[in-house]
Amino acid sequence: MTNQPHPLSPETLSRRADFCKEIALSAGKLALEGFERQSRQGAHVGRKGPQDFLTETDGTVEAHLRARLKEAFPEDDFLGEESGGTVTSGHVWVVDPIDGTANFARGIPHFCISIAFVVDGVIEIGAINAPAMDDLYFARRGAGATRNGLPINTAGTDNFDAACIELGWSNRMPQSQYLAVLTGMLDAGANVRRAASGALGLAYVADGRSDGYVELHMNAWDCLAGLLLVQEAGGATCDFLGAENALSEGAPVLAATPAFAAQLGAISGIPLANAGALRTCAV
Repeated sequence: MTNQPHPLSPETLSRRADFCKEIALSAGKLALEGFERQSRQGAHVGRKGPQDFLTETDGTVEAHLRARLKEAFPEDDFLGEESGGTVTSGHVWVVDPIDGTANFARGIPHFCISIAFVVDGVIEIGAINAPAMDDLYFARRGAGATRNGLPINTAGTDNFDAACIELGWSNRMPQSQYLAVLTGMLDAGANVRRAASGALGLAYVADGRSDGYVELHMNAWDCLAGLLLVQEAGGATCDFLGAENALSEGAPVLAATPAFAAQLGAISGIPLANAGALRTCAV
């Protein structure tokens, strides 16, 4: 980031927050139309790499979000999974048009749109829309987290052998590291699952549907909105944007209900923000 941005007033942030919810819903409508059309007619599914899928709807949704944001806030930067972007200021929208594309491509309705707004390295606004399930998650820093307008909180589970943890997979990391973390979680007694959408995995931690989410490498567009949701729902997270070049190159991700965060950090080797304030759960 090379230019000093103008400070954003609370009123200016409020306008962006309202607009974020609006475009999350309009993008969700486009995504759902593409999903239903593909289910009826079938569609070509491309690949960007091993287990990295791309559909026509990814591009359509990202173009919609980029155009709407450029029109409303031309001074803000944009970083999208499919079309990239150049970050020259401290104000940037970070977007994943379809997270869970492998699910989307196979007719599985576990996918979402993820939108985050970052100011000077701090996540201020986050929205995750899962249109096939009619769920809109939203958070603004300091104002709590919601699903469909109702407040959400992380789970009250307090024993690791009753915990359900989602472990994301990335081909950027050695398989041996992934298997070591998986083994550590299983040995501690947790149920471990993978549903192939990291953004929704984080939203489910915020909503108490999972007790934690761990992935050894995630891109910023996959996780920023979800990390804010978890923080605002009372959970603990890593300091993703504190990692070097995380916005452009990605970093490890950990988010959990506070009872499990310290132990998940030890198992995964992912540092937590404010780790000294966390207690270790019973095992």
